[in-house]
This record gives sequence, structure tokens and C-alpha cells, in this order.
Amino acid sequence: MSMKMRKYTQVVKRFSPFYLLTLLPFYLFTSLLLFSSCGTNNGKFRLEGRLRNFNNGEFWIYSPDGDMLGIDTIKVRDGRFSYEREIDEPMMMIVEFPNYSEQPIFAEPGAKVTIKGDATHMKEMIIEGTEENEDMTMLRMKLNDLTPPDIPDAISEYIKGNRDTRVSIYLLHRYFAQMNGADYRKARVLTDMLLEKQPDNPGLLQLQRQLRNLENCAVNTMLPKFTATDIKGKQVTEADLKGKVSVVTAWATWSYQSVRMQQRLKQFKNTYRDKLGVLSVCLDGQADICRRYIAHDSLKWSTVCDGRMWETPLMQKFGFGDIPSNLLLDAKGRVVARSMSEQELEERLKKLIPQ
Repeated sequence: MSMKMRKYTQVVKRFSPFYLLTLLPFYLFTSLLLFSSCGTNNGKFRLEGRLRNFNNGEFWIYSPDGDMLGIDTIKVRDGRFSYEREIDEPMMMIVEFPNYSEQPIFAEPGAKVTIKGDATHMKEMIIEGTEENEDMTMLRMKLNDLTPPDIPDAISEYIKGNRDTRVSIYLLHRYFAQMNGADYRKARVLTDMLLEKQPDNPGLLQLQRQLRNLENCAVNTMLPKFTATDIKGKQVTEADLKGKVSVVTAWATWSYQSVRMQQRLKQFKNTYRDKLGVLSVCLDGQADICRRYIAHDSLKWSTVCDGRMWETPLMQKFGFGDIPSNLLLDAKGRVVARSMSEQELEERLKKLIPQ
């Protein structure tokens, strides 16, 4: 019983039955107001803030884990913005800005998170409102003062000291599983550490499996054999990617970054034509959504979408642990690079494909 209700009971006991009856409607009405006001926003997450030097425009928000369908647009007016969404449980969102920088947001039902900063200095952005967002802000400020070679060690130390948070899972993906030239051995060690504290976390269990598979699809190894059926019913195998430089990608319509990579691949394909092979693995839960997007954007290469999302066999076969992910193959089918940015991929293609 709450303190207010205990006091209310004590008061009622001191009054006569007649006086109690006169007061009861008032207390019932007040209690209903309190209960209704407390339950209105229990599942609503709110994100708001202000960015200097970003007067009017928009940026985007999505869930890298597929916890929300599609990509939502957040409008900015006079540097201010707000966004609300009903959520049933804690989830991670990614905010993507027009300059292609991203920030993780750790959302919780009923929580309000604020963003403050300068659009010309995104690394100094302050995100407050929950413990995990504030921890991420403090870590980012610390990383700003380090040289690039020192950053992985600092992140590794943070993960070791914070094994039960979603911040550590994000950092593990971002800096030890996703980056080109990542240290996958170290990633496996850190993943096992997090699983000691979060043994039932499906994302970590999946990452553990994928890191093991990376040994079969690491740089300087041959693309493993596979057979799959694309969304048009055509059978696709590793043989289709031999004899020319090829790119294999993982993406989803609800991931802004991976959609942008697909659009860049379309440009590369138009430039190199038959000299470039492409195979995409789409993580959408419904093949029809993927099919409509491909038709709308006129993507001509094979795309596999079996509706199994992260459990699709090709994700494990290629060692993909996140989206967007990619592999670059030479004409013999040998993996020459992984997890490239758009710019890195463009530069690699220029070197590998003669014009």
C-alpha cells in the first residue's frame, strides 16, 4: 500500500460513517485520476532534442535488430525535433543523420531521452535520459580524446567492465564484428564474456555462431559452397560468382544504412555491368516487402529472402553478424575484403576491375 493510501485509511478511521460517505466519492475520483494518469504513457518512448546549426531538415531512426518495421523519419524544425513510439520492451535504435554519422539510442517503455548538440560536431553530442544512454555519452567523450589505435583497447576494457548492458553489445558489433579487418578472435572472447552475464540473449548467441563461421569465410579464403533460391525462384550457387569480381551483401528494407548500400551497388553495377557480380541476402521477415522494394528500385541481381531473418543459413555461411555487411570476391572466388564502407568498396572495385 502506498504512503498516500495508508494516510487516507488512518484519516477515514477517525471519522464517522456519515462523514466517510461524504468524502468517499472525492477520494475515489482522485484515485481514478491518479491511476489513469500513471498508466497513459507506460509503453510510450519519447525522443526529443535540439541541434544547433541544423535548422530544418530530417534524419532517420530504425532498429538494427528488426524490432521495429521499416525506417521512421524525424522532422527537424528550427533545430528542434521530437519522436514518440509505443514499445513493449527495451530496444536499441539507431539514429542516422544526413552526414551518414549514426548514434545508438537505448529505448525503454515510458522513458524520455533527450539529444543536445551541434550538427557540425556530432561526436560531442550529449544523449541523456536513461543510464545506458548516459554511459554511452560518457564513453564517446572519452574516445574523442584518444588516437584511433587506442580506441579498440578502451572499448574492450569498457565491455569487460560492463558485461550486462546493451551498450556493450552495440560496441561489440560496431568495433569487433562489423569493421573491415576486425579482430574476430578477440570478438569471440568478448562475446563469451557477455554471454556469462546474458546467457539467454538471442543476439549474442547468434553472434557467437556467426563468429565461429567467419573462419570459413575470412579474408584470403575461398567463398564456401552454397545453394539458395532467390526471390524470383532462380537457384543461386557459388559458381555464379566466379569468373568476375563479385560483391555479396546482407541488408534489410528497415535498415537505412543497408538500403543506401544497395543503392550504391546499383550505381556500381551500372558502371561495371557484366564485369561485376552481385548477390544480396535480405533479412526482411516477409519476402513480399523485399520483392516490392527491389521492383521499385530496379535491382537486377539475385536477392535471397527466405523470411527467416537472422536465422537464414546464408548469414551463417558468409559469417555476417550485422547489416549492412558485405564480402568482396576476386574472379577466382577468393574473399579479398569484408565489411567495407561505400567509399572503401568503390576504391577496391576501381583497382580490381579494369576500365
